[in-house]
Amino acid sequence: MPLLRTRRQLRRLLLPVATLLLIAALTWLALQQLQQRNLQREAEQARAQLRLHGNALQAVVERYRVLPAVLALDPDIRALLAQAAHSPAQAEQISRKLEQVNGAAATSTLTLLDRDGMALAASNWRIPKASNVGNNYHFRPYFQQAMQDGRATFYAEGVTTAVPGYFLSEAVRDAAGRPIGVVVVKLLLRPLEQTWAIGEDTVFATDGNGVVFLSSRPQWRYRVLAPLPANTREQLARTRQYGQVPRQPLPYRSTGALANGVQRARIADTGDVIWISHPLPLQNWSLHLLRPTHGALAAARIGAAAVAATLTVLALLVYVVWQRRRLARLRERSRQELERLVKHHAQELRTAHDGLVQAAHSADYGESPSLQHLPQGVCVVDAQLNLVAWNRRYIELFRFPPGFIKVGRPIADVFRYNARRGLLGPGPIEAAIERRLNHLRSGKPHMHERERGDGSVIEIRGNPLPDGGFVTSYADITAYKNAARDLRSLADTLSRRIDERTHDLALAKREAEDANQSKTRLVAAAVHDLLQPLNAARMFVSALRLRLPDADARAIADSVDNALAAQDGILNSLLDISRLESGALQTRISDFAVGPLLAALAHEFGVLASAQGLRLRFVGSHCVVRSDPALLRRILQNFLSNAIRYTGSGRILLGCRRDGALLRIEVHDTGSGIAEARQREVFEEFHRLDNAVNSERGAGLGLAIVDRIARLLGHRIGLRSTLGHGSCFSVSVPLGAARLPLAVPAALAAGEDMASDSLLRGCRVWCVDDDTRVSLATRLLLERWGCLVLVAGGVDQALAAASPDSIPDVLLLDVRLGPITGPELFPRLVERWGRAPAVILYTAEQDPALRELATRNGWGFLSKQARSSALRSLLTHLRQRAT
Repeated sequence: MPLLRTRRQLRRLLLPVATLLLIAALTWLALQQLQQRNLQREAEQARAQLRLHGNALQAVVERYRVLPAVLALDPDIRALLAQAAHSPAQAEQISRKLEQVNGAAATSTLTLLDRDGMALAASNWRIPKASNVGNNYHFRPYFQQAMQDGRATFYAEGVTTAVPGYFLSEAVRDAAGRPIGVVVVKLLLRPLEQTWAIGEDTVFATDGNGVVFLSSRPQWRYRVLAPLPANTREQLARTRQYGQVPRQPLPYRSTGALANGVQRARIADTGDVIWISHPLPLQNWSLHLLRPTHGALAAARIGAAAVAATLTVLALLVYVVWQRRRLARLRERSRQELERLVKHHAQELRTAHDGLVQAAHSADYGESPSLQHLPQGVCVVDAQLNLVAWNRRYIELFRFPPGFIKVGRPIADVFRYNARRGLLGPGPIEAAIERRLNHLRSGKPHMHERERGDGSVIEIRGNPLPDGGFVTSYADITAYKNAARDLRSLADTLSRRIDERTHDLALAKREAEDANQSKTRLVAAAVHDLLQPLNAARMFVSALRLRLPDADARAIADSVDNALAAQDGILNSLLDISRLESGALQTRISDFAVGPLLAALAHEFGVLASAQGLRLRFVGSHCVVRSDPALLRRILQNFLSNAIRYTGSGRILLGCRRDGALLRIEVHDTGSGIAEARQREVFEEFHRLDNAVNSERGAGLGLAIVDRIARLLGHRIGLRSTLGHGSCFSVSVPLGAARLPLAVPAALAAGEDMASDSLLRGCRVWCVDDDTRVSLATRLLLERWGCLVLVAGGVDQALAAASPDSIPDVLLLDVRLGPITGPELFPRLVERWGRAPAVILYTAEQDPALRELATRNGWGFLSKQARSSALRSLLTHLRQRAT
């Protein structure tokens, strides 16, 4: 028997042990799976975050990549470098120009180096100790590579200022194509570190040698991921890229690898992290993100604990079922014994219950133990208003003398004792006592507060008892009252502070709006100054093309003109974005027929599509929409331009669909399509797809402008795309009031050249422009068409030549003419001529108010960025109208 009992005990012990071991094993497996899954999810999120940081870094670089190339074409800079000897005045003039461009472009420093690496001019020339002028940068790789390959990039600490930055350089070439100097633009990338520091992730960038040069942790800068070879250290010392050669390694240790190239590492001051790397091949950099794993591991532990709890509950449930079956077998065997025991103890239980009831009755009188746990003072009176029960807190609260409170004492004696101590308030004592006794007799509940002479506050609550009598509780709420008073005072203080902060925020908002307006005006002025030489260059190229007999030479001239036109587009896009963000762009909403607009776009872009081997089909519409015609045209132009750029073969469709009270204008193409994950990205600034097939990639600003214009007009932009099958961009415009559409000449809308040289031959034209290069280019172009150019100069030359005998047929009038504007000069010229000629407002400004001014005065309006054929068409139209 003892042996059998021992085996049963062992069997009962082994079962729970085995169950616990199984639960532990399954929990460990669940923990491993959850850790792996959570770390992979964290890695994917970190990879997406790192990709965003990389795009932001690339956007900063791409924004200024074209600037050194533009400056390298500046004739003043090329003239200075072409001279053997440079005068201080010429160098100072270039420094001033670089200073102006630097202020407009918001770069760090612009520097001009000669062929020996000597800085001739710089935007920081006014700062004596930090000026780059006079320093030799021949040893810098961005100079040597630019002189050899034409352009270069380099990140390093400044030799003069010790401020690190990213250098973009472009070679300046003479007429023969030989490099004669280098233009260097320095960008500051340190501000990106402030955005990286948001959150608990650590973000840093390394160069091709594994040197950390940007980091959200400043103490990690110029540390190395691995020891540098001797030749690399020698190169860093020779180029002085980081000042002293970095030697201190980054304190990390690799602890394993996850899927998709994700590493795990342990950092000295951070702990276990996920290490994600993202290459930036254009700069030969790598961007890294370290994300702590404690969140993912903690979530995995919680999940594993839940699994363990679930398994434990299941095991307990199985055990309970087994026990219930075992007990069921014993229940029947024990039933008779239980019945006997119940009968035997029934009498004993009844006797014990009677004793307990009697003891409870005795305990409810006097200082009752059942009331001692209450924090309030409590007293109970019977129907005759005599005391029957109380607790110790009641005696302590009113400081009754020993033996005063006892069973059977009338409550009136207690009231009278308190009244003599002044606890019942002012007035006759007996009246106050009688008033309280009548309230007790009435049997109505009550609640009120009383402030005592020592400043304490007592809350009194009374309730009648079912069998007569009254129970009253007394609570000391002094601390609650003081807290409420403090809270009211704090609320008043917070209200005053909120009012002050609201006032400060309103002031800050006004200051920010003023600063934004100033920035917009500065950007507009800077873009205008940058566009002037580009417009002159386009006119020179147009005039030169007409003089070239060779088709290959004319093709090269066309390429130059296309490149300059692309640069015009980038600058105008930047200006448009600035005006859209600042709210400076005004809308002119009206009802108009959409059919002529679509026909004009189909004609204009149909020629471009045919040149690329595509077929553009147009479905007309008789609907009237409510929108801004110019801004809606801008949206559709970007849609069609992108469709042509990203469609290799097939067709493009422009048409409309009704959508309730809206008209959805759609542009379909048969291009390569856009992945769903990237469809939101294409509307961001400087974001360009890599699959352009028919032309060079744009600046990545077209759809960003579309998005902002649509938000300004309240239109909805749509995008449907399938990889390998094409895309559909759409804009939904409200339908307007039906009316007859305005007739728009298709040829003018499409920008056709309806004039010929014979129609302009002998036409007398004045060109008033204070920019010498623009005036000269315009003169050459007009004379090529057979026009007689009487004046091609600024305000003084125009006023000196104006007389009744010299009135022109057409006046080309610029807007900005130094101290006065073109519209202000026009009345003075008319006064000297005796009558007003036809006027074309010929300007680089894009302000819609100027176009409205020209329309109001009956003038023509033409942007300097327009092609020469548009100018010739408008001149012909004005001359035909005059005759």
